[in-house]
Amino acid sequence: MRYLRPAALLAASLVLLLATDGTGVSAEASAPTAAAVPRIRAVTLPDRFGPPRLRDNWSGPAFDACTAPPAEALRAWRVASPYGAVGIYVSGSQRGCAQPRLTADWIRQARAIGWRFLPVHVGLQAPCADPSRKPKRIDPARAAEQGREEADEALRAMRTLGLGKGSPVYLDIESYPMHDPACGQAVVDFTLGWTQALHTAGYRAGFYSSLDSGVADLAAAARAGSSPLPDAVWYARWDDHADTAGSGPLTPDLWRSHQRVHQYRGNVQESYAGQTLTVDRDQVDGPTAG
Repeated sequence: MRYLRPAALLAASLVLLLATDGTGVSAEASAPTAAAVPRIRAVTLPDRFGPPRLRDNWSGPAFDACTAPPAEALRAWRVASPYGAVGIYVSGSQRGCAQPRLTADWIRQARAIGWRFLPVHVGLQAPCADPSRKPKRIDPARAAEQGREEADEALRAMRTLGLGKGSPVYLDIESYPMHDPACGQAVVDFTLGWTQALHTAGYRAGFYSSLDSGVADLAAAARAGSSPLPDAVWYARWDDHADTAGSGPLTPDLWRSHQRVHQYRGNVQESYAGQTLTVDRDQVDGPTAG
Protein backbone atom coordinates (compact mmCIF):
# COMPACT_ATOMS: atom_id res chain seq x y z
CA MET A 1 0.00 0.00 0.00
CA ARG A 2 1.35 3.42 -0.94
CA TYR A 3 1.96 5.79 1.98
CA LEU A 4 0.25 9.22 1.74
CA ARG A 5 1.54 12.34 3.51
CA PRO A 6 -1.08 14.28 5.56
CA ALA A 7 -1.64 16.91 2.83
CA ALA A 8 -2.02 14.28 0.20
CA LEU A 9 -4.37 12.33 2.47
CA LEU A 10 -6.58 15.41 2.87
CA ALA A 11 -6.70 15.97 -0.89
CA ALA A 12 -7.59 12.34 -1.50
CA SER A 13 -10.39 12.58 1.06
CA LEU A 14 -11.86 15.63 -0.72
CA VAL A 15 -11.77 13.79 -4.07
CA LEU A 16 -13.57 10.81 -2.50
CA LEU A 17 -16.20 13.07 -0.93
CA LEU A 18 -16.95 14.73 -4.29
CA ALA A 19 -17.13 11.38 -6.06
CA THR A 20 -19.67 10.06 -3.54
CA ASP A 21 -21.82 13.21 -3.57
CA GLY A 22 -21.14 13.62 0.15
CA THR A 23 -23.12 10.52 1.08
CA GLY A 24 -20.55 7.79 0.87
CA VAL A 25 -22.39 6.32 -2.14
CA SER A 26 -21.08 6.97 -5.64
CA ALA A 27 -23.23 9.16 -7.89
CA GLU A 28 -23.15 6.44 -10.57
CA ALA A 29 -24.41 3.79 -8.14
CA SER A 30 -27.19 6.02 -6.80
CA ALA A 31 -28.50 7.07 -10.25
CA PRO A 32 -31.87 5.48 -11.04
CA THR A 33 -31.76 2.68 -13.59
CA ALA A 34 -33.85 3.36 -16.71
CA ALA A 35 -36.58 0.80 -17.24
CA ALA A 36 -36.09 -1.36 -20.32
CA VAL A 37 -38.43 -0.36 -23.12
CA PRO A 38 -40.16 -3.43 -24.58
CA ARG A 39 -39.69 -4.00 -28.31
CA ILE A 40 -43.43 -4.57 -28.81
CA ARG A 41 -46.06 -2.68 -26.82
CA ALA A 42 -49.56 -3.93 -26.04
CA VAL A 43 -52.28 -2.84 -28.48
CA THR A 44 -55.93 -3.83 -28.17
CA LEU A 45 -58.51 -3.48 -30.93
CA PRO A 46 -62.25 -4.20 -30.56
CA ASP A 47 -63.10 -7.79 -31.46
CA ARG A 48 -66.83 -8.03 -30.93
CA PHE A 49 -67.37 -11.35 -32.65
CA GLY A 50 -64.10 -13.13 -31.96
CA PRO A 51 -63.03 -16.18 -33.96
CA PRO A 52 -65.80 -18.24 -35.56
CA ARG A 53 -67.10 -21.17 -33.59
CA LEU A 54 -66.79 -23.43 -36.61
CA ARG A 55 -63.39 -25.07 -36.32
CA ASP A 56 -61.97 -27.24 -39.07
CA ASN A 57 -58.62 -28.37 -37.73
CA TRP A 58 -56.50 -30.96 -39.48
CA SER A 59 -53.19 -32.66 -38.79
CA GLY A 60 -50.75 -34.08 -41.30
CA PRO A 61 -48.16 -33.32 -43.98
CA ALA A 62 -48.82 -30.56 -46.50
CA PHE A 63 -47.03 -28.66 -49.24
CA ASP A 64 -47.26 -25.22 -50.76
CA ALA A 65 -46.31 -24.26 -54.31
CA CYS A 66 -45.86 -20.84 -55.86
CA THR A 67 -48.68 -21.45 -58.34
CA ALA A 68 -51.70 -23.73 -58.00
CA PRO A 69 -50.69 -27.14 -59.44
CA PRO A 70 -52.38 -28.68 -62.48
CA ALA A 71 -55.39 -30.88 -61.77
CA GLU A 72 -53.58 -33.97 -63.05
CA ALA A 73 -50.74 -33.38 -60.58
CA LEU A 74 -53.24 -33.04 -57.73
CA ARG A 75 -54.90 -36.31 -58.69
CA ALA A 76 -51.60 -38.15 -58.92
CA TRP A 77 -50.21 -36.70 -55.69
CA ARG A 78 -53.41 -37.38 -53.75
CA VAL A 79 -52.93 -41.10 -54.38
CA ALA A 80 -49.14 -41.46 -54.40
CA SER A 81 -47.78 -38.73 -52.08
CA PRO A 82 -47.92 -38.45 -48.29
CA TYR A 83 -49.59 -35.03 -48.52
CA GLY A 84 -53.17 -34.22 -47.63
CA ALA A 85 -53.25 -30.41 -47.76
CA VAL A 86 -51.97 -27.80 -50.17
CA GLY A 87 -51.08 -24.15 -49.62
CA ILE A 88 -52.67 -21.83 -52.19
CA TYR A 89 -51.98 -18.14 -52.79
CA VAL A 90 -55.51 -16.82 -53.04
CA SER A 91 -54.95 -13.05 -53.03
CA GLY A 92 -52.60 -10.13 -52.55
CA SER A 93 -50.83 -7.63 -54.77
CA GLN A 94 -47.40 -9.15 -54.10
CA ARG A 95 -47.90 -12.81 -54.84
CA GLY A 96 -44.78 -14.31 -56.36
CA CYS A 97 -46.50 -16.19 -59.20
CA ALA A 98 -49.53 -15.86 -61.44
CA GLN A 99 -52.47 -18.13 -60.60
CA PRO A 100 -54.10 -19.04 -63.94
CA ARG A 101 -55.54 -22.30 -62.62
CA LEU A 102 -56.83 -21.08 -59.26
CA THR A 103 -60.59 -20.87 -59.77
CA ALA A 104 -63.69 -22.01 -57.93
CA ASP A 105 -63.79 -25.04 -60.28
CA TRP A 106 -60.19 -25.93 -59.38
CA ILE A 107 -61.15 -25.77 -55.70
CA ARG A 108 -64.20 -28.00 -56.28
CA GLN A 109 -62.16 -30.61 -58.14
CA ALA A 110 -59.40 -30.64 -55.52
CA ARG A 111 -61.91 -30.81 -52.68
CA ALA A 112 -63.74 -33.70 -54.36
CA ILE A 113 -60.62 -35.88 -54.28
CA GLY A 114 -59.88 -35.08 -50.64
CA TRP A 115 -57.47 -32.14 -50.56
CA ARG A 116 -57.49 -29.65 -47.69
CA PHE A 117 -56.38 -26.03 -48.28
CA LEU A 118 -54.10 -23.51 -46.58
CA PRO A 119 -55.16 -20.18 -48.17
CA VAL A 120 -52.47 -17.48 -48.20
CA HIS A 121 -52.63 -13.71 -48.82
CA VAL A 122 -49.45 -11.85 -49.84
CA GLY A 123 -49.86 -8.09 -49.55
CA LEU A 124 -47.99 -5.26 -47.87
CA GLN A 125 -44.73 -6.16 -46.16
CA ALA A 126 -42.79 -4.91 -43.14
CA PRO A 127 -41.60 -1.28 -43.44
CA CYS A 128 -37.98 -2.38 -42.95
CA ALA A 129 -38.14 -5.35 -45.35
CA ASP A 130 -35.93 -5.53 -48.42
CA PRO A 131 -38.00 -3.79 -51.11
CA SER A 132 -36.21 -5.39 -54.06
CA ARG A 133 -38.80 -8.17 -54.51
CA LYS A 134 -41.89 -6.89 -52.72
CA PRO A 135 -41.72 -3.08 -52.73
CA LYS A 136 -45.16 -2.32 -51.25
CA ARG A 137 -44.80 -1.87 -47.52
CA ILE A 138 -46.87 -1.11 -44.44
CA ASP A 139 -47.26 2.51 -43.38
CA PRO A 140 -46.73 2.47 -39.58
CA ALA A 141 -49.16 5.39 -39.17
CA ARG A 142 -51.96 3.40 -40.87
CA ALA A 143 -50.92 -0.16 -40.06
CA ALA A 144 -54.14 -1.43 -38.42
CA GLU A 145 -56.29 0.25 -41.06
CA GLN A 146 -54.20 -1.26 -43.85
CA GLY A 147 -54.49 -4.68 -42.21
CA ARG A 148 -58.28 -4.39 -42.38
CA GLU A 149 -58.10 -3.33 -46.03
CA GLU A 150 -55.92 -6.34 -46.91
CA ALA A 151 -58.35 -8.63 -45.07
CA ASP A 152 -61.22 -7.27 -47.17
CA GLU A 153 -59.27 -8.11 -50.33
CA ALA A 154 -58.61 -11.64 -49.07
CA LEU A 155 -62.27 -12.10 -48.15
CA ARG A 156 -63.39 -11.19 -51.66
CA ALA A 157 -61.03 -13.79 -53.09
CA MET A 158 -62.11 -16.47 -50.61
CA ARG A 159 -65.77 -15.97 -51.46
CA THR A 160 -65.07 -16.03 -55.19
CA LEU A 161 -63.24 -19.35 -54.78
CA GLY A 162 -66.05 -20.85 -52.70
CA LEU A 163 -64.11 -20.96 -49.44
CA GLY A 164 -66.70 -19.99 -46.89
CA LYS A 165 -67.01 -18.80 -43.31
CA GLY A 166 -64.92 -20.59 -40.74
CA SER A 167 -62.04 -20.96 -43.22
CA PRO A 168 -58.64 -19.56 -42.29
CA VAL A 169 -56.61 -17.13 -44.38
CA TYR A 170 -52.90 -16.87 -43.61
CA LEU A 171 -51.27 -13.44 -43.90
CA ASP A 172 -47.81 -13.83 -45.48
CA ILE A 173 -45.20 -11.48 -43.97
CA GLU A 174 -41.78 -12.28 -45.35
CA SER A 175 -38.66 -12.19 -43.17
CA TYR A 176 -37.37 -8.77 -42.14
CA PRO A 177 -34.42 -7.42 -40.08
CA MET A 178 -34.99 -6.98 -36.36
CA HIS A 179 -32.97 -3.81 -35.76
CA ASP A 180 -35.95 -1.42 -35.68
CA PRO A 181 -38.67 -1.95 -33.02
CA ALA A 182 -41.00 0.45 -34.85
CA CYS A 183 -40.92 -1.87 -37.85
CA GLY A 184 -41.94 -4.84 -35.70
CA GLN A 185 -44.71 -2.81 -34.07
CA ALA A 186 -46.08 -1.88 -37.50
CA VAL A 187 -46.22 -5.58 -38.44
CA VAL A 188 -48.06 -6.39 -35.21
CA ASP A 189 -50.57 -3.54 -35.63
CA PHE A 190 -51.18 -4.56 -39.24
CA THR A 191 -51.81 -8.15 -38.14
CA LEU A 192 -54.23 -7.09 -35.41
CA GLY A 193 -56.26 -5.12 -37.96
CA TRP A 194 -56.16 -8.12 -40.32
CA THR A 195 -57.45 -10.42 -37.58
CA GLN A 196 -60.14 -8.00 -36.48
CA ALA A 197 -61.62 -7.76 -40.00
CA LEU A 198 -61.54 -11.52 -40.62
CA HIS A 199 -63.27 -12.25 -37.32
CA THR A 200 -65.97 -9.70 -38.12
CA ALA A 201 -66.61 -11.52 -41.41
CA GLY A 202 -66.74 -14.96 -39.76
CA TYR A 203 -63.34 -16.22 -40.94
CA ARG A 204 -60.30 -17.34 -39.00
CA ALA A 205 -57.07 -15.38 -39.18
CA GLY A 206 -53.71 -16.99 -39.75
CA PHE A 207 -50.20 -15.55 -39.83
CA TYR A 208 -47.18 -16.82 -41.77
CA SER A 209 -43.63 -15.55 -41.24
CA SER A 210 -40.11 -16.48 -40.25
CA LEU A 211 -39.74 -17.78 -36.73
CA ASP A 212 -36.95 -15.25 -36.19
CA SER A 213 -38.80 -12.10 -37.30
CA GLY A 214 -42.57 -11.90 -37.77
CA VAL A 215 -43.40 -14.80 -35.47
CA ALA A 216 -40.96 -13.51 -32.85
CA ASP A 217 -42.65 -10.10 -32.83
CA LEU A 218 -46.12 -11.64 -32.77
CA ALA A 219 -45.10 -13.83 -29.83
CA ALA A 220 -43.89 -10.70 -28.03
CA ALA A 221 -47.25 -9.05 -28.76
CA ALA A 222 -49.04 -12.05 -27.26
CA ARG A 223 -46.99 -11.82 -24.08
CA ALA A 224 -47.62 -8.08 -23.89
CA GLY A 225 -51.39 -8.68 -24.02
CA SER A 226 -52.20 -7.44 -27.53
CA SER A 227 -55.44 -8.53 -29.19
CA PRO A 228 -57.05 -9.81 -31.29
CA LEU A 229 -54.26 -12.21 -32.17
CA PRO A 230 -54.38 -14.57 -35.17
CA ASP A 231 -55.98 -17.93 -34.55
CA ALA A 232 -53.03 -19.85 -35.97
CA VAL A 233 -49.35 -19.33 -36.73
CA TRP A 234 -47.53 -20.79 -39.72
CA TYR A 235 -43.84 -20.46 -38.96
CA ALA A 236 -40.94 -20.89 -41.36
CA ARG A 237 -37.91 -22.65 -39.92
CA TRP A 238 -36.14 -24.86 -42.48
CA ASP A 239 -34.72 -27.37 -40.04
CA ASP A 240 -36.03 -30.57 -41.70
CA HIS A 241 -38.06 -31.39 -38.58
CA ALA A 242 -41.58 -32.37 -39.63
CA ASP A 243 -43.24 -31.25 -36.41
CA THR A 244 -45.04 -28.25 -34.90
CA ALA A 245 -43.16 -28.15 -31.59
CA GLY A 246 -41.82 -24.66 -32.22
CA SER A 247 -38.66 -23.23 -30.68
CA GLY A 248 -37.11 -19.97 -29.58
CA PRO A 249 -39.84 -17.31 -29.28
CA LEU A 250 -42.63 -19.78 -30.10
CA THR A 251 -42.87 -21.32 -26.66
CA PRO A 252 -45.26 -24.16 -25.72
CA ASP A 253 -47.77 -21.80 -24.09
CA LEU A 254 -48.48 -19.89 -27.34
CA TRP A 255 -50.85 -21.12 -30.07
CA ARG A 256 -50.88 -24.50 -28.41
CA SER A 257 -54.35 -25.89 -29.20
CA HIS A 258 -54.07 -27.18 -32.79
CA GLN A 259 -52.98 -23.73 -33.97
CA ARG A 260 -49.67 -24.30 -35.73
CA VAL A 261 -48.18 -25.02 -39.14
CA HIS A 262 -44.46 -25.51 -39.65
CA GLN A 263 -42.76 -24.91 -43.01
CA TYR A 264 -39.70 -27.08 -42.44
CA ARG A 265 -38.11 -27.32 -45.91
CA GLY A 266 -38.20 -25.01 -48.91
CA ASN A 267 -37.79 -25.16 -52.67
CA VAL A 268 -37.50 -28.90 -53.22
CA GLN A 269 -38.49 -30.89 -56.29
CA GLU A 270 -40.64 -33.94 -55.67
CA SER A 271 -42.17 -36.44 -58.09
CA TYR A 272 -45.08 -38.80 -57.55
CA ALA A 273 -46.76 -40.93 -60.22
CA GLY A 274 -44.86 -39.09 -62.93
CA GLN A 275 -45.87 -35.60 -61.79
CA THR A 276 -43.07 -33.27 -60.63
CA LEU A 277 -43.59 -30.08 -58.58
CA THR A 278 -41.30 -27.63 -56.79
CA VAL A 279 -42.70 -27.22 -53.30
CA ASP A 280 -42.14 -26.17 -49.71
CA ARG A 281 -42.81 -28.90 -47.18
CA ASP A 282 -45.10 -28.25 -44.22
CA GLN A 283 -46.40 -30.05 -41.17
CA VAL A 284 -49.89 -29.03 -40.10
CA ASP A 285 -51.64 -29.20 -36.75
CA GLY A 286 -54.12 -26.40 -37.19
CA PRO A 287 -56.92 -24.84 -39.19
CA THR A 288 -57.41 -25.61 -42.85
CA ALA A 289 -60.17 -24.93 -45.37
CA GLY A 290 -62.10 -27.77 -46.91
